Amino acid sequence: MAPVLLLGEALVDEFASGPVAGGAPLNVARSLQALGQPALLATRLGQGDAGAALVLQSMRRFGLSEAALQFDAERGTGRVSVIENLGEQGGEHRFEIHDDAAWDHLQAEPLLALLAAPPRLVYFGSLAQRRPVARASIQRLLDQLGRQGALRYLDLNLRAGSATPELAAACLARADWLKVNEHELARLLDWQGLPGPAPDAAPEAWSAGVRALMQHHGLQRLLLTRGALGAASFDIEGRVEALALAPRLARVVDTVGAGDGFSAMLLAAWLGGQGVSRALALAVRFAAALCGERGAVPARDGFYDRWQQELSPERFTA
Repeated sequence: MAPVLLLGEALVDEFASGPVAGGAPLNVARSLQALGQPALLATRLGQGDAGAALVLQSMRRFGLSEAALQFDAERGTGRVSVIENLGEQGGEHRFEIHDDAAWDHLQAEPLLALLAAPPRLVYFGSLAQRRPVARASIQRLLDQLGRQGALRYLDLNLRAGSATPELAAACLARADWLKVNEHELARLLDWQGLPGPAPDAAPEAWSAGVRALMQHHGLQRLLLTRGALGAASFDIEGRVEALALAPRLARVVDTVGAGDGFSAMLLAAWLGGQGVSRALALAVRFAAALCGERGAVPARDGFYDRWQQELSPERFTA
């Protein structure tokens, strides 16, 4: 059994330049695998369509297991129309996420039968739970795996169709670690009537709201990504336990998948036995490096070489 199980969407991002396999769980799975942490992606694709072929091709490039894939004869592989806005510094893209995709009908039973033992960690988000069937399946899996001792890592990733207080609360109730950006954290605090500072405030200014949020939902750790300002980690008491500054970038190609790269490196380092401070610093640097590449996973395999060296036990103990 792979140490990390990833639940959710695998899809096709439709750029002006052509289709690219994507989706946060797939992005994280590919980077984890490239960084030396075997990952098992559980998702649902269209039966034999072009989108499924693209996703499978990318999974095979990274050597990902296909054991947890499901195929839908009635619905197609998920699609996202990407409206690009590169600007001078890469800018931000807008996304039109098409409804009723194969991933919306992920089934729990085949996965429960497959998992002879729980993974060390389960990665999940809110987008894959936008419709009732997948929501029920994912929540059932999270409940069972949580009882079996798996650490549940929530990348909330609020998007259209999944940005509701009710769904966020259901996700938080099943999470041990939470990863959010400043805008998502501000929204969560607002939904619960909790105080929050300006989005660009120092991490310590978030502590009171973070502590209340974590205690309310029983969270063990909160990871706050701050874009060009880096990232912070908060402990179970809502205190800032680690800070990492982002490096200055010589150029930005695009920011697609930077947050997914952050999660992948953070988890790879932590699962490899490194402490939170070093894992956070590596995650911020890795996410920044991805901003200098086109897409969520670089086309050149050599991109990962230096990061594998950073994760080596020799570098860790040096």
